[in-house]
Amino acid sequence: MQRSIIIVDDFLSEPERFREAAGKMDFPEQDGNFPGRNSLQRLDFPELDRAVEGIVGQKLKPLLDLSHGKFRLTLAGDVGRGGVHIDNSRWSGILYLSPPEHCAGGTEFFRHKATGTENLLMTPEQMRAQGWDTPEAANAGIDQILKRDSNDASAWEMTMNVPMRYNRLLLLRPWQWHTAGPGFGESLADGRLVYLLFYGDG
Repeated sequence: MQRSIIIVDDFLSEPERFREAAGKMDFPEQDGNFPGRNSLQRLDFPELDRAVEGIVGQKLKPLLDLSHGKFRLTLAGDVGRGGVHIDNSRWSGILYLSPPEHCAGGTEFFRHKATGTENLLMTPEQMRAQGWDTPEAANAGIDQILKRDSNDASAWEMTMNVPMRYNRLLLLRPWQWHTAGPGFGESLADGRLVYLLFYGDG
């Protein structure tokens, strides 16, 4: 048995302090695979990392080469180069920080229609079912799926949407096909604000 999604509500005792910290960050113009913009600065919070370790029950290593510890602000109309994707980590986390009156959407999970998969193929049996007889063939097949279908809504069936809720922490196994819900608002005050977490095995 393996947990693939964990939701913790009312995660921070003082979430408003994270919003205050976000207000001191610099957010460059949008230029990424993802919609929105990451903060240039990182908010390091080792106590939060230790809390996540306790939740998932294993030692974790923050992946600082990814966007771990950064805020992401996504406004109405923001569109990235990529859509449905997987993350190169062992756990990913999204801490929702938009105020309750602005919360909308969330994080969306999908099934790929052509292959029937809901995640990166992990076992030899799963790979063989797609005609991929080696790990290299599987990697090439997955790359093809993402290059061809990441932004093609007709190629995917949504299986679940985890709704955005203020001070909700979503932890997920990032080999599941997923994407962020749409952006909203016009500024930090009313936009889609999250704090990002990416972990490898510790």
